[in-house]
Amino acid sequence: MRVLIDESLPVEMAGELPGVDAVTVHAQGWLHLRNGVLLRQAVRSGFSVLLTADNKLRYQQNVTKIGIAVVVVVHARNRIEDLRPLIPRIVDALATIKSGEVVEIDG
Repeated sequence: MRVLIDESLPVEMAGELPGVDAVTVHAQGWLHLRNGVLLRQAVRSGFSVLLTADNKLRYQQNVTKIGIAVVVVVHARNRIEDLRPLIPRIVDALATIKSGEVVEIDG
């Protein structure tokens, strides 16, 4: 499973997910792509999950039709220090999520 980390989360998140092939939007050169374009590009490039802090994405995009899963991290501050306690829950969600699903991790 390949996971794309959205620009709404810190780039350090890619190195914090044990056993997960995670790449950032920044590393892919996809900064500032609109959500629909980003999701379709991710699927074409072999990503199966988008990890994001954009809690509106589920209402704006049909992830089932696009063919990708989305894990949304809902947290007041998106600094890596604040997100680290959520990593075990994020990894668990990544292990079980299926295409077309949206899972929220609330912190």
